[in-house]
Amino acid sequence: MRSRLLRRAVWAVLLTMTASLPVACSSSSGGGDELSAGPVSLRFTWWGADDRHKRTQQVIELFQKKHPNITVRGEFKDWNSYWDSLATTVAANDAPDVIQMDELYLASYAQRGALLDLNTEKTHLNTADFDPKALATGAIDGQQYGLPVGLGSYAMVANTDLLAKYGIPLPDDTTWSWDDLKKVAEQVSRAGGGSVWGVQSPGFSDAGGLQIWARQAGGSLFDDKGKVAIPPEVLTRYFAYLLDLAHGGAAPPPSVTIEKAGGTLSQTAVATNATAFGFCWNTQLTTLSAASGQKLKLLKLPGETQAHAEYYKPSMFWSVSARSQHPAEAALLLDFLANDQDAAKVMLTDRGVPANTKIRAAIDGSLKPTDKAAADYLNQIKVSDPPRVTPNGGSTVETILKRHTEDVLFGRAAPDKAATAFIAELQADIDAAR
Repeated sequence: MRSRLLRRAVWAVLLTMTASLPVACSSSSGGGDELSAGPVSLRFTWWGADDRHKRTQQVIELFQKKHPNITVRGEFKDWNSYWDSLATTVAANDAPDVIQMDELYLASYAQRGALLDLNTEKTHLNTADFDPKALATGAIDGQQYGLPVGLGSYAMVANTDLLAKYGIPLPDDTTWSWDDLKKVAEQVSRAGGGSVWGVQSPGFSDAGGLQIWARQAGGSLFDDKGKVAIPPEVLTRYFAYLLDLAHGGAAPPPSVTIEKAGGTLSQTAVATNATAFGFCWNTQLTTLSAASGQKLKLLKLPGETQAHAEYYKPSMFWSVSARSQHPAEAALLLDFLANDQDAAKVMLTDRGVPANTKIRAAIDGSLKPTDKAAADYLNQIKVSDPPRVTPNGGSTVETILKRHTEDVLFGRAAPDKAATAFIAELQADIDAAR
């Protein structure tokens, strides 16, 4: 995890350096409606593990059978090397045609003119079966730079086996509050006797929990102009709540929390049955359940009955390079990836619960129980409009949040001081990238 966050910080600097290169002058408003009659070659890049590579290659073969004049060359890497490679190719005006894109970096590439506005390719890319709120996650200033592949939403996960063991009822997630979570977590910790705690503290793996906290208070992490917008007093209450969880025994001691947060998803407190509750994206249920070996259940977040702050979080996007020589064919490939049921039956939920609602319904019967539970959760919750895409320079948010959360938990900074420092540091990174 530390390596991943460090690479993100390095990447933010690297991408800023490319701003003066020729790609910054390119236009992302162009497109091409005409498909080529002759042979066409496309480059398609993505990150992931071996299973994703195999599934994607199968989908490429299906696409090429339906479009024999189009050859697709896959280029895949792990997460860290992917972003270094993409930055290099974009700076050299040699970017792949079709790009798997992450929300953290969408604005960074789009605002440098490196990505095509997909609205220019509606002839070949059908988005009719996407919820407008899902499509909005990939839009900046009215231009569609990313097509959401899979969708997730922030959730609580409860270990129902542990709760049953200690005789503690499962909370009613249609009415519970953040104070209710604290109380039931303290019950679990008392029953666990120092080996099991109530809740895994948020604030380490991503900024999803903080975004929800801000939205429930009527705000947002970033405003429409890309500036840090969370009020200091709201962030202070967030840090104070995390500190209260630790000091009151609802969450593990800070040293245990940091140790668990420093590993992979399968090594977190929930995955290793060290806590009965945790925060996760609904799409992580399968991995957590496999690691835990116990029954886990997704619950709505505390406070959602009153606030409805939940939103769709794209697992990733499909984007097209603004420099592609074949934008129509690239859009045709995106259309196949997003709308073809044969392709969906190969990919299933490898890239998240499908954002396309018809595709989601089509593969429902093929999903394993935990994947189906993740899809059902997404279908049942109420979502509001998505937050503003992470602004250029804001990709360091997770690194900064983790550091200041540690400072609060270890008593190196009071919640209000950490809040002020967090806002100033994140805003400085955004300003430096302009």
